[in-house]
Amino acid sequence: MLLAVVIAKSLIELSLMFIVGRFLLGLLAGANRDKNVFWQLLDVASKPALWLTRKVSPKLILDQHIPLAASSWLLITWVLMVQLKIDICLEMGIASCQ
Repeated sequence: MLLAVVIAKSLIELSLMFIVGRFLLGLLAGANRDKNVFWQLLDVASKPALWLTRKVSPKLILDQHIPLAASSWLLITWVLMVQLKIDICLEMGIASCQ
């Protein structure tokens, strides 16, 4: 169970880093970001989380706000995974989680 929580937490962290990196690189690259290879890589890597957020969210939410919504639910899920990992480690013993 601990391994599944650690893997889920790691995947959430990666998704968050892809979305934040995409945002920051988009700010730096400006209007020509679609031609930037690194922005394209981050865009492809962040697509699953953005796609899932678009499918779950109501149509009222604009497409430009989907990365913020995805980051929000990923951050909340990450906090829950950390809490679950702490609970499992306390139950198993701290020494077995290191």
